[in-house]
Formats: sequence, C-alpha cells, structure tokens
Amino acid sequence: MCSDQASKDTIGKAYTREEALQLDGSDCLRHLRPEFIIPTKDDLRRKTLSSQSTLTESQEELCVYLCGNSLGLQPRRSAGHVSDYMKAWATKGVLGHFKAHQDSIIPPFVDIDDVAAQRMAPIVGALVSEVAVMETLSANLHLMMASFYRPTEKRYKIILEGKAFPSDHYAVESQIRHHGLDSERAMILMEPLDSDQATITTYQVMATIDQHASTTALILLPGIQYYTGQYFDIRTITAHAHSHGITIGWDLAHAVGNVELQLHDWDVDFAVWCSYKYLNCGPGAIGGLFVHDKHSQVDREAIGNGHEGYRPRLSGWWGGDKATRFQMGSHFVPIPGAAGFQVGNPCALAICPLLASLEIFAIASMPAVRSKSIMMTNYLEELLQRSTSRATQDGMEELYWIITPRSTADRGAQLSIRLQPGLLEGVMKELEEQGVVVDERKPNVVRVAPAPLYNTFSEVWDFVAVFDLACRKANSKKTNNSQGSGLLGGTEDKGWSLIK
Repeated sequence: MCSDQASKDTIGKAYTREEALQLDGSDCLRHLRPEFIIPTKDDLRRKTLSSQSTLTESQEELCVYLCGNSLGLQPRRSAGHVSDYMKAWATKGVLGHFKAHQDSIIPPFVDIDDVAAQRMAPIVGALVSEVAVMETLSANLHLMMASFYRPTEKRYKIILEGKAFPSDHYAVESQIRHHGLDSERAMILMEPLDSDQATITTYQVMATIDQHASTTALILLPGIQYYTGQYFDIRTITAHAHSHGITIGWDLAHAVGNVELQLHDWDVDFAVWCSYKYLNCGPGAIGGLFVHDKHSQVDREAIGNGHEGYRPRLSGWWGGDKATRFQMGSHFVPIPGAAGFQVGNPCALAICPLLASLEIFAIASMPAVRSKSIMMTNYLEELLQRSTSRATQDGMEELYWIITPRSTADRGAQLSIRLQPGLLEGVMKELEEQGVVVDERKPNVVRVAPAPLYNTFSEVWDFVAVFDLACRKANSKKTNNSQGSGLLGGTEDKGWSLIK
C-alpha cells in the first residue's frame, strides 16, 4: 500500500472506522509498529511509573499518540542497546573504548559515533563523511555559525523567518552581537505577506534574498516550520542563495526522519538537527550536523607549510585527526569531513538509542516512510475537512481549520489546526481525558503528526472523532459562559500577529 497509487483513492473513501482498519491491514509498514512501546491510557493517567494493573499487555487499551513531532515513542530495541553499554562499562571500564564484544549489539565506545554517522547518512541524503553525530541542535548551530557566519563591513546580514524557533532566533541574534554588530540592522526577519496566513512562499523567500543579496552573509531557515508544518523547498532556495554567493544553512529538527532529504545533491552548505522527534531517540537526545564535502577538506600540504589548510572553526579534541588524537599534541589537524567539526567526546550512552532507532529506519527505508506519511496526513486532512463540512451544512459555526499547506510537497507529517478563540484549553483537556496525545501552541493551535513507523489509520480516525467532539463540547461551554456573563471567552483572532 505504501507505493500503490490506487490506495490513495481508497483513502478518500475510508470514512468509517471499519474502513480505516482495512487500510491498516494493507499498510506495508504495519510490521514495524510492534517495534515501539505504545503507552496505554492507564500509563498516562497514573501517578507512578510502575503499573498495578492485573491486565496483560494485550488487554490494555492503548493511547492515541500523534505527537511524534514533539517527542517520538521509544523503540523496544533501545533498552537492549543501553543495557549493552552499561554492561561494557561495568565489565571493561576504560577498555570498553577499544574492545569489541561478540555478544554486544553496540560497537566499542571510541567508534560509536562513526557507526552512528554511517547509519544516519542515508536518512539525510549525505556522504558518510558529511555527517557527524554530536552535541545538541542549538550547540551545533552555534558551532556551524562560528564557522560559516563570516560578516564583513559590506556583507553582515542574516536572513531568517520572523517566527523561527526561539533557539534559532537566539543563536542568530547572539552570534551577530558576538561580532559586535547591531542585531536590529543585521537580522532580516521574513513575515508572511498575508496577515491571515502563517506560511511563507518560496517566491517570497527568493524575493527577500534578491532584495538583500548584496549585504547578506548567511541565510538560516527551517526544513519544516515547527508551528505550521510547512516544508520549505530546500533545493530551490539553496540554489537561489548560491546564485548570489550566499551561504545557507538549514535547521532540520522537524524534517529529519520525516521527509526524504538529499542534502549532498541539493548542495546544502550545512544543516543541524535533533533526534528526539521523528528519530525517536528520547528527550534531549544527541544531535547531528551536516557539512557539505566541499567545505570540510583538509589540505595537509598547506598545513605542513605553515598555513591553516582547513575551514576556520571552533576546534576540539574529538575533531582532531584520529591517527594522532592520543598523542596529545597541541597542533590541531582536523579529521576531513563533518567529524572534524566535533568538539568533545560524544556521549556513548546518548548514541545508543539513536543506533537502535536507525536500525528500524534501515528496515523501513525513507521512501516507504515518506510514502505512508503522505497517505496518513492526507487521510487526517480528509477526515477533518469532512467533519467541518458536515458542521457547516448543519448551520453550525466552523470551529477549526488547517493552517498547514494543502500540497503534500509543501508539508511533512504534521498538520497544524487553528481553533476558534477560547477553545484550546477545553479541547486539550478532553483529549487528555480520552487518552489522545497531541501538542498545543497557544493561544489556539493544535499540532497533530501521525508517525508512519508506529501510527495507524484507525488511530487517525479515532483522533478525528474525539477531536471533533472535544471542539463541540468546548464551544458549547464557551457559549454558555458567554450567555451567562455577557462576555466572549478567548481572544480576538488576528491571524499571524496573534501567533507572534
């Protein structure tokens, strides 16, 4: 079903739960759902980690978890990888860095980041040498900007979106100030042209680049915008930036493991990401970065002649040449590739869940993941629109609408749903009571993201049924309160200005 065009026509007709279950039966990734631990409704409600339930695992009622855009669920394999790490540390101590074990599913500690990079490279469409598994997204962003943001008197601006994720905004502003520049002049913030919309078109991005090309040193954009779920045209925008001689980097927090990426072929200069969302590696999991091969070459002859011979960067021990790393010399020679941008010894424990997750992605393949994702999100959109259509036909007010782009080429797994003012709190409370997990962005947006590795079409159907009822309940309560007090709950909806 993951690649069958006819199945897309079937999705548009699956309006009952029984029909949703039929879609599940033909899902080509259904064998991967048991790879994940799905919390039960009892898990979510109780105040202890240990369960006192006498029900078997198969008897427990599972929650509907559509929050992989915020934190992915735990792969069952993760515990085994972490356990082997603990055993190696316990039984070998420092020798665990170098000794391989016949019965271990993880490599020696000293090689664990290299193995992770090898498995990560296909996920982002990169050469193995272009990927490093290290640090966190924000730390990696600072490391990349320290190398790639080289402001001059003429070219000093950074272009980013006005609703960038706060960490990105903070990083950009602090880097500008670090160079002694005025952030008010140096930051070019793109806002949607239509105040009632929350998305920024590719044309607008390119026009902004054209307008500021002569004074811009760097562009930083999200692969997928965290609030709206908009998927930016990375290839087209990167090519346009390069046509003006501008370096461009991408924050792929919401894109990696979600959509197919070809960072090397798209000629991306650098990219950073986290691994706790669609990569399912746990809260605060280790991050990753991509540096295009053209930026990470090491000229040993130049170094031997007293020249630097490599791109300027914030250097650290773990980024140094492996052949001389343990000679403890004071002359830094980086590893060619992204690994040369590493600073400290990466946390082997943090890499273990990543290795576990990437094993599952290798079984699935990104094309299959993306294909099912498109179908699930299309199905979610179809059911939501069908619910709102029925409501308006019955003369009821439209209580919610989708702000994520309609085109599948312009979005990933996530749909962002904007509610009428005053409904969010009541809706989220009802969803929680019914064992449905999504996330909110105040004052009035709910983000929903079916994850193709573990979510099902029937879960999408269940969500829409509970969500639609929750909206009606919240609206009824708001109306009753309004009639009782003469005041409307919530705030006036002012589109993008309200989101900001």
